Amino acid sequence: MHILLTRPLEDCHEMILRFQTLGHDVSHLPLISIEGLKYETLNYSEFRGIIFTSANAIKFLNIKDIDKKITCFCVGSATEEKARKTGFQNIFAADGNVDNLKELILQNFNLSEGKLLYISGEIVSSNLDQDLIANGYTIERVINYRANQIEKYNEDFIEKLKLKMPEITYVYSQNSAINFLKIIENYQLETLWMNTNLMCVSEKTSSILNKIKWKKIFLFNPGEEEFLLYKI
Repeated sequence: MHILLTRPLEDCHEMILRFQTLGHDVSHLPLISIEGLKYETLNYSEFRGIIFTSANAIKFLNIKDIDKKITCFCVGSATEEKARKTGFQNIFAADGNVDNLKELILQNFNLSEGKLLYISGEIVSSNLDQDLIANGYTIERVINYRANQIEKYNEDFIEKLKLKMPEITYVYSQNSAINFLKIIENYQLETLWMNTNLMCVSEKTSSILNKIKWKKIFLFNPGEEEFLLYKI
């Protein structure tokens, strides 16, 4: 099976190797690059819990002064793995869905425990901080990275892709979907995806690509990629 992965290489390198080990042909078309941003110095002692909605939020955070025993909430398994490798010990992880993450926080962090720190990228798919504030929580959001769209690609890669289109393509964010649509249109690939199954992390992500005719569109949570190979 030919699989197209669209995350930055450092986020999908292990998956590429895993799929290749399983005998699949894997192409890599990164749709975004990640850039760390400067943010004000934080007094971590003010917070009793920390929220991460991506592994990049952990990657670009200065964690040397954080008590690694702080209650830590992660959106999914990949973010949880990054948090554990970084030293966090008291972790609650959702299944890759921000709505489920909110419920996880509501169930496991009492209002009386204190202030929450929410670390995220510049663009988010859900107003998690505002939803928690509406539920009475005190929360501070810090933006420590942004996703930049990649606009130009190797022409030889595009031509090879045209000759052998993927059976499965994974797209991980709205920002990625917006750029993917631009690439499809700029390189005149609109009519070539009829035999490709599109895997998106949310309905908002898939809706951006609805104008392209796909074989099928599936929603998934990060960590389910291999399982989906047997679903189609």
